[in-house]
Amino acid sequence: MANTNGAVDVAIIGAGPAGLTAAYLLGKAGYSVTVIEKDPRYVGGISRTVEHNGYRFDIGGHRFFSKSQEVVDLWNEILPDDFIERPRMSRIYYEGKFYSYPLRAFEALWNLGIFRSALCMASFAKAKVLPNRKVKSFEDWTVNAFGWKLYSIFFKTYTEKVWGMPCDEMSADWAAQRIKGLSLWGAVTDGLKRSLGLNKRPNDGMAVKTLLESFRYPRLGPGMMWEAARDLVIGHGNRVLMGHKLKQLAFNDVTEQWTVTATDGDGAQVAIRAAHVISSAPMRELASRLHPLPATLPEAANLKYRDFLTVALMIRSPDLFPDNWIYIHDSKVKVGRVQNFRSWSPEMVPDPDLACVGLEYFCFEGDGLWASSDEELVALATKEMAQLGLCQADQVVGGTVVRQEKAYPVYDEHYAANVEMLRQEIEARYPTLHCVGRNGMHRYNNQDHAMMTAMLTVRNIEAGARVYDIWAVNEDAEYHESGNEGEQAALGSLRAVPERLKAA
Repeated sequence: MANTNGAVDVAIIGAGPAGLTAAYLLGKAGYSVTVIEKDPRYVGGISRTVEHNGYRFDIGGHRFFSKSQEVVDLWNEILPDDFIERPRMSRIYYEGKFYSYPLRAFEALWNLGIFRSALCMASFAKAKVLPNRKVKSFEDWTVNAFGWKLYSIFFKTYTEKVWGMPCDEMSADWAAQRIKGLSLWGAVTDGLKRSLGLNKRPNDGMAVKTLLESFRYPRLGPGMMWEAARDLVIGHGNRVLMGHKLKQLAFNDVTEQWTVTATDGDGAQVAIRAAHVISSAPMRELASRLHPLPATLPEAANLKYRDFLTVALMIRSPDLFPDNWIYIHDSKVKVGRVQNFRSWSPEMVPDPDLACVGLEYFCFEGDGLWASSDEELVALATKEMAQLGLCQADQVVGGTVVRQEKAYPVYDEHYAANVEMLRQEIEARYPTLHCVGRNGMHRYNNQDHAMMTAMLTVRNIEAGARVYDIWAVNEDAEYHESGNEGEQAALGSLRAVPERLKAA
């Protein structure tokens, strides 16, 4: 168990899904663990749930679905009695009308009107007959798949809001992965079958995840899972130090021990000695705090991130709309997506006479949106809700802002080489330093993927060697025996984010 002198078997940086998964499993196996978390109040990282005056906000929306049975079993083990089943409903807002997402062809064409519908079908037909043979960008790929008109309506505006770069400068690889399995013809045939009552089989997500119709969700938000995990970690006799920011990570070649130094909000330091360190800190920050500094520090310093913020509004209305979230495909407003927290779980909204929504703004840390005051952002969100016709400005009775730095690792043209160089140096020089999770590996993974990297890392620590390749954990991962030694491999397709074209 954890000692008062700060010596433990494993020190863990970050109390997100990866860090707490590792801490829970290690404690369960009898290891002593200390977790440091820079947030003074919340665990869960980007999967945390923020509370304000009794209202609870999910940061981005987290469905609890995984193709890994091990992850599902762990969720059930940590939070056995608090999952609810929720219907999935999301729509696209465009020019004052709502479109089901995934698209229902007949509904979309009806909303667009005869003339624009004809243009959509004509551009789709043109794309099929005369496709672009030199597909390089996201724009090229999506126009080939849906035609120019549908691309311009349903893909361009939202995608550029999220990633902060033009679609014709994004690599086509991301579109092929992100929208795989979804086609206009598939939407037409699926919609026709459903309208005729011929397709009543629910989509469980095992075919096309985009079409998932329901999901499980903790009744008080995803933070409920990680608060329960934290409590179990502490129940094993281990520590979770909140409000402690990593200052230095030093390795002693003689003792083969790590010293993790962290500071709290008052500047007081704590030093933790450990045989192993698991880090879910952003790779850029980890490299700058390693002692001695890694030779690949310049490469790590070039890793970039996309940030976002949520403006939560309390609105005098029992329920504004039934959706879990709405994508805003309107270039006249800055908001990219609107979450309806009551539709995620009624228990997240304590007042039955008020609705609570979260407007998501994608930005870069330090830009105009990020630097705006909370009052300015609440005013902007109120104005845009009225502009979109989702409520009247005088219905808004309160609001708050949640900023999420480093929400998405940026895949620029150099990121893969930069990550690989730092990874190789860490693995060669520090076999007892383990990088896990989204920011810890600079990979755009979901929380179940982050958890699996932690689960495999724990097995490596127990085995005393890197038996499992956690870098092979990707989106549609399946895990199976391979090799004569029974070595486990995690296989799957890389879950990409848009990469800027080199020519651009």
